[in-house]
Amino acid sequence: MKRILTFVAATALCLQAFGWGGVGHRVIVEIAQRNLTEKAKANIAKYMDYDLKKEAVWMDIHRHDEPIAYTTSWHVYNVNERDIYDPNPRLYKGDCVHALKIADYNLRQYKELTDSAVVFNLRMVLHFVGDLHCPTHSYVPGPRCFWPCKLNGKDEKSFHGVYDKMPALVHKGKKDNDIAAELDTWKKGAIKKITKGDFNEWASEIGERNKVIYEWNPHNTPVLRDDTVELSKDLVNEQMTRAGYRLAYLLNLYFGE
Repeated sequence: MKRILTFVAATALCLQAFGWGGVGHRVIVEIAQRNLTEKAKANIAKYMDYDLKKEAVWMDIHRHDEPIAYTTSWHVYNVNERDIYDPNPRLYKGDCVHALKIADYNLRQYKELTDSAVVFNLRMVLHFVGDLHCPTHSYVPGPRCFWPCKLNGKDEKSFHGVYDKMPALVHKGKKDNDIAAELDTWKKGAIKKITKGDFNEWASEIGERNKVIYEWNPHNTPVLRDDTVELSKDLVNEQMTRAGYRLAYLLNLYFGE
């Protein structure tokens, strides 16, 4: 019983501590599921339960497990002063874009992989598309985003952590499926437009969009603005929606044949 309780506690900590928390990742996956073709759904279901939200934070929960500990650094990435994706700071360990390129390469030929390899690469795509869009996962030049701060009178372990749980703060107890239904309203033309380009281009566009959080609360701001959550609402919703549509695009590309 003690081991079970420890596992549950550790799982809860993971959901709170990593990119987008549980809420953000599940909403992104639900938006994607709402936009999958029937063929893609059927092919994915051959490898894992169709409700993919169950797998949304698997990479966070297991990131320190010895067999995949090498993926720990893959949850973030860097952009330079010109808001362009920069692989150089993380060349040795890799980053979020690196992770997506690996999964993309593998899943384009998924029928040649073992079932377990398909599952692992699916988990990577489900998770890292979300991390790619998280505001504090695109590292901008300057101090790291892990300074302690206060938000609305409450001590926060880090600025990074504030945005990890921002979807939950913005939506205040709403169910994942209801949030996804609210956000999944884009026209086909708009969706097609944002799914163009490659992972490098997506990272640059996302990084440029995310940097506004440092205009609201510059690096090392000890007490965040009282309206930080309200200011962040549109950005968070936009990034979750874009991530959901891009995830659907990739899954349909891989499994829709």
